[in-house]
Amino acid sequence: MDAKPVLNVKSLKEQVYDFLREQMRRGEILPGSVIDMEETSKKLGVSRTPLRDALLQLESEDFVAILPRRKVIVNVLTVQDIKNYYEIIGALESIAIIKSFDRMSDKDVDYLEQMNQEMKHAIEANDFDLYYEKNLNFHRVYLDLCENEKLIRIVNTLKKRLYDFPRRQGFVKEWEESSIQEHARFIKLLREGNKEEAARFMRDVHWSYEVQEKYIVKYYRQVDAIKAGS
Repeated sequence: MDAKPVLNVKSLKEQVYDFLREQMRRGEILPGSVIDMEETSKKLGVSRTPLRDALLQLESEDFVAILPRRKVIVNVLTVQDIKNYYEIIGALESIAIIKSFDRMSDKDVDYLEQMNQEMKHAIEANDFDLYYEKNLNFHRVYLDLCENEKLIRIVNTLKKRLYDFPRRQGFVKEWEESSIQEHARFIKLLREGNKEEAARFMRDVHWSYEVQEKYIVKYYRQVDAIKAGS
């Protein structure tokens, strides 16, 4: 029998951060709600220091706003936020594609093709969670190859803000199908050796708010609430 690890390698701050992010993902902590620092520290059995450190990280990632007198508000996602995040992700992913292009092997492109096919099968089975996982794997190929950890961290955080805050149970099937078609076009550009066009396509089509707006509005069911916060 394997021995259980004696120590948790994560710091208290990291454990508190992971707990709060999981609560947000599951919808236990909702946008617009207030996090009571004293109640939360008691619930977790930790002092205010690791809790505040975790909240400071969440604030730097735009998940919360820390106000005077230990009041913490969970930020609401606004239309302007979505526009800004799409613009940033598109710009950074296009840079990642340019940087990773010469490192990308035929095997990597084949893997992109495989992930796209698995996304198609997941949507045909109405399994959005599986689709979401395969979609992340798809984009992770060129992100990892760009070898810029700060860029990757920013992109991943913004995607969590967009799609995992909380994780919505439903999905817009025509959006996922359109995304799969866009991926296929992107793969074709890579196979043709068209680096600049592949990067431009990812930025100006796949991550264009204007291009994707009709799907975005459907995905965010609480669109009126979003507009009210914009």
